[in-house]
Amino acid sequence: MASKSNFSVVLDIGTSKIVALAGKKTEAGKIEISGVAKTPSKGIKRGVVFNIDEVADSINQALFQLEKQIDEEITYVDVAYAGQYIKTVDFQNSKFTSDEGIVSKFDIDHLYNEAKKTELEQGFKIIQVIPKSFVIDDETTELNPVGITGRKVEANYKLVIIPEEYLVNLQRVFDKIGIELGEVTLSTLAISEAVLTEDEKEMGAIVLDMGAGTTNLAVYYENMLIHTAVIPFGGSVITKDIKEGCSILMKLAEQLKVQYGQALGDFADDQKVVTIPSQNGWEPKEISFKSLAFIIQARLEEIIESVNHQIEKSGIEGQLGAGIVVTGGTSKLNNFISLVKFHTGMDARNAVSVINPLYKNKDLQNSDNLTALGLLNLILNKTEIPVIERTPKGKKKRESSGLSPWLTKVVQGVLNYVDDDNEDIALN
Repeated sequence: MASKSNFSVVLDIGTSKIVALAGKKTEAGKIEISGVAKTPSKGIKRGVVFNIDEVADSINQALFQLEKQIDEEITYVDVAYAGQYIKTVDFQNSKFTSDEGIVSKFDIDHLYNEAKKTELEQGFKIIQVIPKSFVIDDETTELNPVGITGRKVEANYKLVIIPEEYLVNLQRVFDKIGIELGEVTLSTLAISEAVLTEDEKEMGAIVLDMGAGTTNLAVYYENMLIHTAVIPFGGSVITKDIKEGCSILMKLAEQLKVQYGQALGDFADDQKVVTIPSQNGWEPKEISFKSLAFIIQARLEEIIESVNHQIEKSGIEGQLGAGIVVTGGTSKLNNFISLVKFHTGMDARNAVSVINPLYKNKDLQNSDNLTALGLLNLILNKTEIPVIERTPKGKKKRESSGLSPWLTKVVQGVLNYVDDDNEDIALN
């Protein structure tokens, strides 16, 4: 946060892009956007930092662009992140009230701090503590129970936990560019803030964010976060399938997917073809729209099958009256909504922002910026108590030149992990 204008800066760190957003809240309670910048992301695979220098360079470029817009130096940022092994666990704790049978702020703070200090499986760390419900004398009550009479209060939380290795590498990235790393928020929760209404969260809704490296979902019901999951496959694996299925270069496969791809092979025109020009003496190659669509559809169906598995694991698949809100680059494919409806049996719609900044900004209408916008709204409204505390680092002058990359170990993931490990675990 910069001192002069008192604005906040947030970053959405994704596999294919980095989005930086600066804004503040006006006296009337509206969000005023000060600047928005986007750069291609390098050094991230399936949402995980694997090349410190390349990620630092990508973030540096985005912040450099943002600083030019706001005309101030950025020293502190909050981050939305979605590495494949981030998950949620349930935590429940209780205590007797301390103020003559009335729930006090001390009681709630005590329960919160107990949740924050709970022991986790080795190698993980808590980044967010999210209240689910409070039960006072065996009766479920509102999420702000201070002042309610009762002798015993029970708190139920969702803990968002992250591998410590992820935090270490993120810190290395920000140390390299001389920026203080603030709160780290699961990107699915940030985008949910931007695209779900309170009514949808009450009825029961799913946010399905299909990015380049991962497919992320969050399940809400009765205004509570019920379940989250990070599936380690997204648009990039579809591009790889096209590359291998059509025997073409990766960059051409991505271009084919974006320009001519769609999610349902039966709807593709079997009379239309796209010609890949001859290169290095090889003959031109013709690829039919229908063949391309079936390659895409096959992989999407596998991903949606994993989504269905996660919906079942939420335990409320029959109570999600508002359906599925889809977002992310992959969701822009023609007929994707129809494919989701068919394989989930639920209604679905494309995501649109439910946040209305003070001044309309065309850049913010782009779905690529929804995660950053949601995170900014969360930070400005201070709906979460900060969990991660950082020591300010020394400043470095930001420049637009690149950094020399060096390769670290790639964190690999397999789909089976989603089935075995990426689930809500009850802690007591």
